[in-house]
Amino acid sequence: MNKTLQDKIAIVTGGAQGLGAALCHRLALEGAHIVVADLNLEGATETAAKIAAQTGRRAVAAKVDVTDESQVAAMVDRAIVEFGCLDILVSNAGVLIAEAVDEFPAEKWRFVMNVNLFGYFLCSKHAARVMKPQRSGVIIQINSKSGKKGSYKNSAYAASKFGGIGLTQSLGLELAEDNIRVNAVCPGNLLDSPLWVNSLYAQYAKKWDITEEEVRQRYIDQVPMKRGCTYEDVCNVVVFLASDQASYMTGQAINVTGGQEMR
Repeated sequence: MNKTLQDKIAIVTGGAQGLGAALCHRLALEGAHIVVADLNLEGATETAAKIAAQTGRRAVAAKVDVTDESQVAAMVDRAIVEFGCLDILVSNAGVLIAEAVDEFPAEKWRFVMNVNLFGYFLCSKHAARVMKPQRSGVIIQINSKSGKKGSYKNSAYAASKFGGIGLTQSLGLELAEDNIRVNAVCPGNLLDSPLWVNSLYAQYAKKWDITEEEVRQRYIDQVPMKRGCTYEDVCNVVVFLASDQASYMTGQAINVTGGQEMR
């Protein structure tokens, strides 16, 4: 029986770990062959090997700095050499640096914008380069609820994600005539992810002089559905958007926030 994404070819940036690795695994389980693209080539290679062993789908690793156009172009070209086409780009690579605006080093602010917004542009540019002659393709950006609402002492990240939604809508308009759909997914807080478990809980606990469990509960209490966002929640929406079931959807930014963001 054919799976939802049977024999589709997908690139996932930031695919070596965390949500990116989960997306790679899920797309493969749905039948796709995967280019696991990441600055961390060792991690990407390990993730690709696991996917191939566990799913029977082909998976290759590619080293890429999404802010370097020559590397992004080479990543897309690698997909064409390996698989012959490109059906799906998931632009997942991103960084988060939070500082008060009057203390934010300008070079760090620019770095967040370069990775999260300029990197998304470069990946979309070169995906479109090969998708337009095919007259088919899907581009999906992993955005954030911070792309819909300002984020306290987190101006660079929010600005980059607001910009990402503007880019998604603009590319959706531009590429519709080429039968290329462009959408974004806006997750809520991934409270069980390495970023939270290995870093943010401890930072906020120290900052607020409370326990890490109290930090977690504080964030859960902000969500009407009373739980954090999971990788599976995000993967479900990405698979839908990548599939023909979403064939009439483009330029959208879909919230996956448990009701925390509804616009």
